[in-house]
Amino acid sequence: MKNETKTPLAFRRYPSTTALQCFETAARHLSFTNAAQEMHMTQSAISKQVAQLEEMLNLSLFYRTPHRISLTPAGKTYYLEVLDILKHIEAATTSLMSNSDNSEILKIVSHPTFCARWLMPALKGFGKAQPLINLSIKELAGPFFVEDQNVDVAFLYGNGIWSGMEAIKLFDEYSVAVCNPDYLKDKAPCTSNIDSFILLQLSSRPSAWYEYFKQQDISIEGTFVGPRFDTFHTTISAALLGYGIALVPLRLVAPELQSGTLVTAWSYAAKGRGAYYLSYPLSLGRSHKVKVILEWVSAYLEKTAEQNLDYIL
Repeated sequence: MKNETKTPLAFRRYPSTTALQCFETAARHLSFTNAAQEMHMTQSAISKQVAQLEEMLNLSLFYRTPHRISLTPAGKTYYLEVLDILKHIEAATTSLMSNSDNSEILKIVSHPTFCARWLMPALKGFGKAQPLINLSIKELAGPFFVEDQNVDVAFLYGNGIWSGMEAIKLFDEYSVAVCNPDYLKDKAPCTSNIDSFILLQLSSRPSAWYEYFKQQDISIEGTFVGPRFDTFHTTISAALLGYGIALVPLRLVAPELQSGTLVTAWSYAAKGRGAYYLSYPLSLGRSHKVKVILEWVSAYLEKTAEQNLDYIL
C-alpha cells in the first residue's frame, strides 16, 4: 500500500467500532483466522474490515506473508490506542447499563492502603443507605492532581492545598514503629542496639525513620538502610511476616495492634508533616452526591472519635 501524503479525516468520518474490534482482535492474536473465530465472523470479513481501515487511514497496519501477519510500527502504536478506546467504550457502556435512570455515580480516588484500611470500613453500609448513589473507587499509589482527573471526591494526604479543590481535614497522621511480636523475642529494642533490627523503608518517604528519631532528640545512624517498599500495604505485610520493623500510620494498623498480631517496638507516635483530607472540585460544592458523602464521612468520624487509639501504645 502506498504511503502517500496524509490528508485529514473528513468531518465525522471515523472508523466503525466493528472495524476497530476486528483490528484489535487480529492484532492481539496476530491471526485473521483466530480473530474470525473470536468475533464469530468469517476470515474474509475480518480481513476486509482491516483493509478498509487501512485504506481510510492510508497506512499499513500489518505486514502480510503467506503464513503469518505481524504489526507494522504504525500498527503497534494504533493497537495500543485502539485497545484503550475500546476499554473506555466497554466501561462506559457497562456503567450505564448497571445504573438506573435515577441513580448517580460517585467517583472516588484514594491511595491504596488508606482505601483498604480506612475508607472501606468508613463506607460500610453506604450502598444500603444510599441505593441511588453507586460508588466507583479508583486507587492510585503515586502523586496525582485531582483537578485533572474525572473525580468527584478524593481522599488525600498532604497540606490540604490543591488547586481548584476544597479540602476538609479528616485527621492528623501519627506514625508508630510496629513489628511481629516474635521479632522482638530475646531482643529488647533500644536506640543503643538499633543495628540489631531491620528498619523497613517506604520508598516515597525515605527520611521517615530519621524524622521519627529526630522528633525524640535521638541521633543514630542507619535510619536510611533497609528493604524498601512502594506502599504502606506491602510494608505492613512485611512487618506481619517478621521481616523487620515498619514505621506506619497508627490508624492503618489499629486492627493488628488491637488483635496483637503487631506490637509497637518503641512507645512513641511521630506526628507527620501532613494530614488526611477529603477533597473535591470547587465546581461540585453544591452537588447532591458530594454533600451525601461529606455527611456520611462526618458521621463516621463522630462515631469513631471515642475510639481513642492512644491506649494501643
